[in-house]
Amino acid sequence: MKKVVTFGEIMLRLATPGYLRFIQSNHLNATFGGGEANVAVSLANYGIPTEFVTRLPQNDIAEWCLSELRKYNVGTSRIIRGGDRIGIYFLETGAVTRASKVVYDRANSSIAGIRPGMVDWDEVFSDAQWFHWTGITPALSQGAADACLEAIEAANRRGITVSTDLNYRKNLWKYGKTADGVMPALVEGCDVILGNEEDAEKVFGIKPEGFDAAHTDGEIDADRFQSVCLRLKERFPRAEKVIITLRGSINANHNTWGGVLHADRLYQSRRYDITHIVDRVGGGDSFMGGLIYGLLTYPADPQQALDFAVAASCLKHTIYGDFNAVSIAEVEQLLKGDGSGRVSR
Repeated sequence: MKKVVTFGEIMLRLATPGYLRFIQSNHLNATFGGGEANVAVSLANYGIPTEFVTRLPQNDIAEWCLSELRKYNVGTSRIIRGGDRIGIYFLETGAVTRASKVVYDRANSSIAGIRPGMVDWDEVFSDAQWFHWTGITPALSQGAADACLEAIEAANRRGITVSTDLNYRKNLWKYGKTADGVMPALVEGCDVILGNEEDAEKVFGIKPEGFDAAHTDGEIDADRFQSVCLRLKERFPRAEKVIITLRGSINANHNTWGGVLHADRLYQSRRYDITHIVDRVGGGDSFMGGLIYGLLTYPADPQQALDFAVAASCLKHTIYGDFNAVSIAEVEQLLKGDGSGRVSR
């Protein structure tokens, strides 16, 4: 089976234990995470060969990071080395009415210094069937945006399926460019576009009428997002599938979760009621990993692919860390309606 290649930044994650605030905590739990790496881990868990491409420094922290990726069977042979540091993000997990908080320390990270020509994309894609990137990567620097476009164009030349998660992060666009000025040229080369209920609005000004993400009370009308999918497909005609994840936030620990996929028509998933969230960071990435697996495994059945993605990402909310360490069997068990959480003996 040919590989799925992902490209982006992986960071050291330093999180307060439990629900402690930064000011209360005297130690931090260290793991790793980043959008495209999270997708690669999900796919590797499902038995899909993966290759994660990034730029890391030559130091012990980078070696620690590589060992974590390899532990999950993610391919690391195409990672290039250089620069001075790996990015860091600090996480304070919210509870009930108090939102989670993320503080980035990723300025001048190794991947921010990447430039076109540093990665031999023709070599990377020689045994690939799919390429995935997110809107976080071009937000890091002009060089990262240019390298991402270089990768997309190389994948397009080879007929490789290209997917993106729009993943708008307003606090990252600091090098003089804006998302609406950079993203269109990259998204034009994509066959599959994923966003959440706000991304299309924040990046392209496309939103469903009468929708306010801050006041959903856990209820989101999936039908409202058909127009968003259609308008994205009209703007980016290469895209065969547009997917929107639908998160209804009742509070920091209690969300509803689902999604819609537009291909030949609009497909809707069931809605999960996640009442006790352990860790929602990486939820969208776990959806993307499940979606790519589903589209590769059930190419003629968009509904089955969507259902797998939503169930997989529902389970991610029960797992600490960025990575979705679940198996196909666990996802399928939830799809069959078994969400009891009974002990498996």
